[in-house]
Amino acid sequence: MQIRDYSLPAGWFPRDRASVSAFLSDFKDIKGESRIAAAPHAGWYYSGRIAARSVANLCSDADTIIVIGGHLQGGSPPLFAMEDAVKTPFGSMIINDKLRSLLFKELKGKEDCCRDNTVEVLLPMVSFFFPDAKLIWLRLASDESSFEAGEIIRRIIEKSDSKVNVIASTDLTHYGKNYGFSPKGSGEAALKWVREVNDAAFIKAVESGNWKEALRCAEEEYSSCSAGAVLGAMGFANVPKFGKACLLEYSTSADAEKSGIIPDSFVGYASIVWQAE
Repeated sequence: MQIRDYSLPAGWFPRDRASVSAFLSDFKDIKGESRIAAAPHAGWYYSGRIAARSVANLCSDADTIIVIGGHLQGGSPPLFAMEDAVKTPFGSMIINDKLRSLLFKELKGKEDCCRDNTVEVLLPMVSFFFPDAKLIWLRLASDESSFEAGEIIRRIIEKSDSKVNVIASTDLTHYGKNYGFSPKGSGEAALKWVREVNDAAFIKAVESGNWKEALRCAEEEYSSCSAGAVLGAMGFANVPKFGKACLLEYSTSADAEKSGIIPDSFVGYASIVWQAE
C-alpha cells in the first residue's frame, strides 16, 4: 500500500492521537447536519478551533469525505492525491479509489505531487470525526471552472450509493507587509477593514450563493487564498437540498496574539456550513 506521508513540518498540528483528541474534545458532541462546509487551513494554534467547528458540523453518516484544497492559479488542472492512503495521527486514511477514478477522469485531473497545507492540515480532524470514512484529496484552481467541477462532482455522487461530505479549505485576507497587501495601513483601522469590509464581502458572496462575486472578491480584493476550493463547494451545493451557506464563526490570527498588540501582518478565518432551511 502506498501511503502519502506528512509534508508539513511539526507545529502545524499535533502528531499524536491524544493531543488531537484533547484539542477537539469541545466539539465531539456536536450533532452534525451539514453535507458541505468551508474551513481555514492555517496552523491549529491560529485557526484550528474555527476549522474544527466546520468539520464537526458535518453529517456523521458520511462514508467518504472530499477535502478540496487550493493554492492553485487559474488554469491549473484539478490535482488529486493518487496514493492508496494518507497518513494521519489516527493511522492511514484510505482513499476511495473507485470514486477517485471517476472524478479523475471526468475532471481531467493530474497527480498532486506538491507540498501543500490546504488539505493536509485538516486531515487529523477529518480522521477524528469520521474514523471509518474514506477520503478524496483534491485541489482546485481559483477560476470559474471550479464551480463547474463542483457540479460535476455532485452529479457523479448522485449516481452512486455513497454518502459524501465536502470540505472546502481556504483562509481569507492575508494582510500586512508579510503578504505585500496593506491598503489600509496598519493597526486597528486595518484590522477593522479586513474584518468588516474585505472578509465580510467574500463571506456575503458565499452566503448568497454568488460564486462569480466570490471569485471577483478573491481576485480583485485578495480576500481568499484558495477561492477555487470554495467555488467547488458552491457548485456542489447548487441544488436546494443542501440549503444555504451561513457563517458559524469568524476570527483572525491577530485574535490569537496574547499580547493584545495588533501584529503588522494577519490572516482572516471563517467557519461556514451549508444548512437546509
